[in-house]
Amino acid sequence: MRAAAFLYPWDVIGDPDAPARLAGLGIDQVALAAAYHSTRALTPRHPRHRIVTARHSAVLYPPDPARWAGRELRPYTPDWVAGPDPFGAAARALADAGLEVHSWVVLAHNSRLGAEHPSVVVRNAYGDAYPWAPCIARPEVRGYLVDLAAEAAVRPGARGTELESCGWYGLAHLHAHDKIAGVPLSGAAQYLMSVCFCPVCAEGYRRLGGSAEELRAAVVRALEPLWSAGAASPAAAPTDREGEWAAVEALLGAEPAGVLRTWRDRAARRLRRAVVGAVRAAAPDGFRVLLHADPAAHRCGAHPGVDPAQALADADGVVLPCTGGAAVRAAVLGPFAGPRPAAATVAANLTIVSGMGGSPRTLAADAAHAARLGADELRLYHAGLAGNDDLTAVREALAALRDRPGEGP
Repeated sequence: MRAAAFLYPWDVIGDPDAPARLAGLGIDQVALAAAYHSTRALTPRHPRHRIVTARHSAVLYPPDPARWAGRELRPYTPDWVAGPDPFGAAARALADAGLEVHSWVVLAHNSRLGAEHPSVVVRNAYGDAYPWAPCIARPEVRGYLVDLAAEAAVRPGARGTELESCGWYGLAHLHAHDKIAGVPLSGAAQYLMSVCFCPVCAEGYRRLGGSAEELRAAVVRALEPLWSAGAASPAAAPTDREGEWAAVEALLGAEPAGVLRTWRDRAARRLRRAVVGAVRAAAPDGFRVLLHADPAAHRCGAHPGVDPAQALADADGVVLPCTGGAAVRAAVLGPFAGPRPAAATVAANLTIVSGMGGSPRTLAADAAHAARLGADELRLYHAGLAGNDDLTAVREALAALRDRPGEGP
């Protein structure tokens, strides 16, 4: 059971002790960001800084001018991390310390792209634009994401890649100074607030026999109780994955919900297959392509929903969000527990930062439980953000797992 940790290049650049410190955790591999969204990140051990502010989505390597010449949608470069190729410099330092490096690529999550090109983003049933969420059904967005994935994933020194947000993004987003928690939203309500009604999606619904205006009106009617004090609210709907979709069907009707689901599932798989195909075409033999995913196909976000069998047919494996306790691990790993391709990877993603809801002190038990549910690898989020006490707990947990036959990383 291999263990890998997520990392940013700025966790390594300028810190000569970082590679050995990471190798000393007992991990085998690093998922190193090559294309990432805007963030403000703590660097608790870096000798030169404590906070890195990545003001916008960017690629952390020099993009190929020939690939992007004359194109409206193109990647941005950073000025908050030193050097022309931060990914390459960090990857070499990590490899020299004996760690296998895989690229970590964020795709359909880009606030600057949406702000500068508002016509390409998700628009909800009220007409509100989501600048952080490019609409993956749009041909120009799909073309951009496919080329970005091929370039960002297959960097010199990378032995594989992990593709985050390779699917629909929706309402859920850690926006600066966020103020949307005043009305609680169930999973069903989150879905309804995430459905796109841009012209491309509207035409897609029409081709499936649905009317975009009727679907939009149905979504607005279903959400209206949220905004009306004292009314029955879809916020009270079930929060489990199966219950969420049943609640959507109850709110909209099975047929309208099916039109939305069919269009969105088809758009997501079309993107997924195109992205994985482009990465494989650009990569050497043996290059692994993993998808960050959720087994509930209607879900949006960094781990977008997939059909488990399709995801394992499309890529070499999945990375699943397993933080939150035994019930969460069972819900996300269970659908992948059946027969799967012999070489397929199912990785359990566990948060190791206490301040972000992680439980590094229960990592050994949580990892062993994930293994019993079918996980064959671990992902640890996030070795650069974690404090020293958290990393000590991780080191001890991985050492304990190595001492348990059949459960070690």
